[in-house]
Amino acid sequence: MKNLFNVFLVTLLVSMPILSLATNFSETCEDGSGETGSSFGIGFGIVLEFDLYRNSCPEAESIVYSWVENAVLQDPRMAASLLRLHFHDCFGCDASVLLDDTEGLVGEKTAPPNLNSLRGFEVIDSIKADLETVCPETVSCADILAMAARDSVVVSGGPSWDVEVGRKDSRTASKQAATNSLPSPNSTVPILISIFQNLGLSQTDMVALSGGHTLGKAKCTSFTARLQPLQTGQPANHGDNLEFLESLQQLCSTVDTSVAITQLDLVTPSTFDNQYYVNLLSGEGLLPSDQALAVQDPGTREIVETYAADQSVFFEDFKNAMVKMGGITGGSEGEVRRNCRAIN
Repeated sequence: MKNLFNVFLVTLLVSMPILSLATNFSETCEDGSGETGSSFGIGFGIVLEFDLYRNSCPEAESIVYSWVENAVLQDPRMAASLLRLHFHDCFGCDASVLLDDTEGLVGEKTAPPNLNSLRGFEVIDSIKADLETVCPETVSCADILAMAARDSVVVSGGPSWDVEVGRKDSRTASKQAATNSLPSPNSTVPILISIFQNLGLSQTDMVALSGGHTLGKAKCTSFTARLQPLQTGQPANHGDNLEFLESLQQLCSTVDTSVAITQLDLVTPSTFDNQYYVNLLSGEGLLPSDQALAVQDPGTREIVETYAADQSVFFEDFKNAMVKMGGITGGSEGEVRRNCRAIN
C-alpha cells in the first residue's frame, strides 16, 4: 500500500501498456540453476520470476495448494476470502494487509474497506508456518497471497496460471492508503476505470478482475444503494431486475443489516465461472459497482456481454489481468517475513 503513490507516478509519467512498462523496470534473471526465465514486475529494483523457488523451495507451490484445497473443502467461502486478500493487498502487492497493529505500527486491517470484512488470515499463517519449516526465510508472504489466490480459483473450478514470484514483504503499512485507494462497492464506472488505469490496468483488466465476484458474499450494508428505487419510490434504474431487488430488500429488512449477508452470485455461488456476467445482463448484480458495468458505459457492457457469451474469453483475460495486477510490487526494500503478521 505504501508504494501506491510511486506506482501512480510511474503510470503517469510513462504512457504505455503495463507489460512494456514492466519490462523497462526488470531484466531476465537467473534462478540459481544457471537457466533464465522471463520476468517482470512494477516496482523499483525488484524482479519477478516464474521459477524463483525451483531450487530454493521446490515444495512451495504444492504446500500452498494443499492448504488452500483443504481450507476451501472445509469452508467453500474461503476461496473468495483468499482471492480478496490478494486483491486488497495488490495495490502494492507487499503483504502489508497482513500486518497486525503494534505499538509502533498501524496496520491496514482496520481500514474501512477491510474491517470486519477480510478473512483467511489464519490460512495464510498456516501456510507460512509450514513453509518456514521446509525452507526458512525463503518464500515471502506476498508471494503466498499470490499463489493462494490462484489456487483458490483453481479449486473452485476456474483457470490456472503461472504465478510470478519474488515479491518482498513490506516493513510498513498505510491505513490511509488502504482507506482511500481501494474501490468502493458504490463506485461508478468512470471511477473504477480511473483507479485501475492509475495502476496501469486497462478497462478490460478491470472488468475481468471484477469477475472475481463470481465467488463470495456481501453484507446488506454494501449494496443498500441497489435498493433505493424500492425504498424511495423512484423509477427503477435502467437494467434493474425488480424481482431480484425485492428479494434483497426482504432479506435486509428481516435481519440486522450489519450482519446479514448473501451470495454475490446466487446461481453458482461456489463455482468460479462466467455466471457473474450473465447475472449483470439480467439486472442481478449484487453490488452497485458490479451492476454499473452493464449499464453505465457501452465499453464495459460490451466486455460483459463477451464474457457472458464465452467463458473461455473471460478465463483468458482474467488470467492475464491477475498476472499484471500481481506485478504491481512494493519494491526491493522489503524483507521475507518469518511471521506474516509482523515485521522481522
